[in-house]
Amino acid sequence: MTDQLEQLREQGLQNIADSGDLQSLDATRVALLGKKGVITARLKTLGELLPEERKVAGAAINNVKQALSQALDARKAQLEHESVAAQLAEESVDVTLPGRGEVPGAMHPITLTRRRIEALFVRNGFEVVEGPEIEDDYHNFEALNVPPDHPARAMQDTFYLDAASLLLRTHTSPVQIRTMELRQPPIRVIAPGRVYRCDSDRTHSPMFHQVEALYVARRVSFAELRAELQAFLEAFFETDLKLRFRPSYFPFTEPSAEVDIDGRSLGTGAGWMEVLGCGMVHPSVLEAAGVDSLEFTGYALGMGIERLAMLRYGVTDLRQFYNNDLRMLAQFV
Repeated sequence: MTDQLEQLREQGLQNIADSGDLQSLDATRVALLGKKGVITARLKTLGELLPEERKVAGAAINNVKQALSQALDARKAQLEHESVAAQLAEESVDVTLPGRGEVPGAMHPITLTRRRIEALFVRNGFEVVEGPEIEDDYHNFEALNVPPDHPARAMQDTFYLDAASLLLRTHTSPVQIRTMELRQPPIRVIAPGRVYRCDSDRTHSPMFHQVEALYVARRVSFAELRAELQAFLEAFFETDLKLRFRPSYFPFTEPSAEVDIDGRSLGTGAGWMEVLGCGMVHPSVLEAAGVDSLEFTGYALGMGIERLAMLRYGVTDLRQFYNNDLRMLAQFV
């Protein structure tokens, strides 16, 4: 038996030394010391021996087992060290390599367009004001003369937050109401910001940006509105433009108009293109905000920032603004 145990020990040590990775080493451990391993099988044969022989044989088997266990632990530690060293070598950084430099960032085209709009209106005496994106029904609809049965109040068009009155604002016009509630005319403000509607395609988004402008004072006329828009749009697009005012309907303005520009002036080859809506502030809206409609008049206008950005930068699909494609955004560095 002594010769057999010595042969078993030598063969086990050789198998341990030949294990090239932790997985094969574990397989060797199971074959030697596992429940069905050769050492375990040897220990099970002790019961067949005489008591004197059993003691000697048991001690010899345990010595072999101990030697194999120590060899397994040593080989495992060696393989783990080699594995860590290989990983470190593979992931090492050569600090002597030249740096790749820093790539300059850029503003998003929507941000660029918003800032341009704000700067042009501020230059003409307007003040930038803001308001909450979560609005109540009164400021978003009722105070703006939107009747209860108006389609804009429908669930499919508006994101309602509860059954009471809270919703995501559908336009920035509520900021006009809040401003008139806090100030007395003359009022000359613009209200840029995010708005939300249930709509999504190549020219619409559930979340988009608007700028509303409001001017309330004594004897404000539609002629002033036309002059303001002509000056703003020509400054924005940096070219002479032909404008067309088409009669339209908005609950919060009367009279109301849609404003078109001649696309041929922008070099697009297109004809008339709608860019914004406007009109004289409805007397009911002035009264709802606490402004005497017999003493003061005003005009209001609203435009989509994405719409103007698409025209200015030649973008044909609104979704390109939100796909985070660096190839597209890099054009605005």
